[in-house]
Amino acid sequence: MLKNKVKELRARFGYSQETLGKKAGAARQTIAAIEKGNDVPSLLLALHICRAFSLPMEEVFWLEEEIKK
Repeated sequence: MLKNKVKELRARFGYSQETLGKKAGAARQTIAAIEKGNDVPSLLLALHICRAFSLPMEEVFWLEEEIKK
């Protein structure tokens, strides 16, 4: 499962979902869905989000292993 710090970073940078969406080339609704974990961004969108924060990918997104029973 892909996890992220988009909401936390957006608050730290003082960006609204709309502002981050414009910087990353995505709709506000897409940013909201990514923050909630309801959507996984494309690689290109993830890179644009990271660029908006001037951070490397691993500081914004990471994989969380699912435990299989």
